[in-house]
Amino acid sequence: MANLVKDVTINDSHPKTLLLKRHVEYIAAYGNNKEDFEYCMTEYLRMSGMYWGLTAMELMGHLHYMDKAQVIEFISQCIDSSGGISSSIGHDPHLLYTLSAVQILCLLDAVSVLPVDKVTEYVASLQKPDGSFTGDKWGEVDTRFSFCAVACLSLLGRLDAIDVDKAVEFVVSCHNFDGGFGSQPGSESHAGLIYCCVGLLSITGRLHLIDGDLLGWWLSERQLPSGGLNGRPEKLPDVCYSWWVLASLAMLGRLHWVHKQSLERFVLACQDTELGGFSDRPGDIPDPFHTLFGLAALSLLGNGELGKVNPTYCMPQHVIDRLKLRPQVLSV
Repeated sequence: MANLVKDVTINDSHPKTLLLKRHVEYIAAYGNNKEDFEYCMTEYLRMSGMYWGLTAMELMGHLHYMDKAQVIEFISQCIDSSGGISSSIGHDPHLLYTLSAVQILCLLDAVSVLPVDKVTEYVASLQKPDGSFTGDKWGEVDTRFSFCAVACLSLLGRLDAIDVDKAVEFVVSCHNFDGGFGSQPGSESHAGLIYCCVGLLSITGRLHLIDGDLLGWWLSERQLPSGGLNGRPEKLPDVCYSWWVLASLAMLGRLHWVHKQSLERFVLACQDTELGGFSDRPGDIPDPFHTLFGLAALSLLGNGELGKVNPTYCMPQHVIDRLKLRPQVLSV
């Protein structure tokens, strides 16, 4: 019977070591040409793109290459009168970009530029009676937004502004029979959403509500023969899931449940030897999103050329230490 497992092939032509200098150059140059088609077409997620790039640079020890004043000025122009923050100037505010902006300002030690009370008020206004959160005023509910809200407020020291117990209750209601979590109650388990739900429970100190062995099994089953990780069964591996899966396992105290050497081989194979940066799979086009999550995964795997990343926040560990945050991590 034919092998029906979807996977990729890694060969000797793919890189086997971390091309650190290439990645620094790639991120430093990204967005310099404001007329570039890709730059123009990604305006709708500019704030998150800045978070990906700046965090990647800090993990590589080269944040000083970036213009801190320019970044702060851009964020200041994206703050809405409601307190929410948008992806770019003139766009509507959203929880996703509010979190990205807060993460950036924590990284730069510049949270003082934010109207913290207004930001807190905006985030709290998006919680519904069942504990869930909408991403913005238009009302879409998703566990990603629950994580964004809780992560944002915890970074600001304002978790008391929401009903944490109800937020936890909603996330637990999205738990599935296979141990995973979906976007809403009854939705399919997905590694990205699992990260969001486990992250929320880590921040709120409620990881004991998870069956770590069952969820750890589901997550470790995401590893394919190539060493790469997918987001759900029957899908191709993708560098970003190297982060979502690995970080979730780290919070659950089960990082050792994947084969680290083969995963590292897959992630390194996704580097672009000419342009720099990481792509989703070997041979594809790199982008800042996969570059951050490739680097963050390698950090969790213990790569000595990179700074230590916090698995709950996907931020440099030294920033989390400076903020005196102590997200929960399970021990086996």
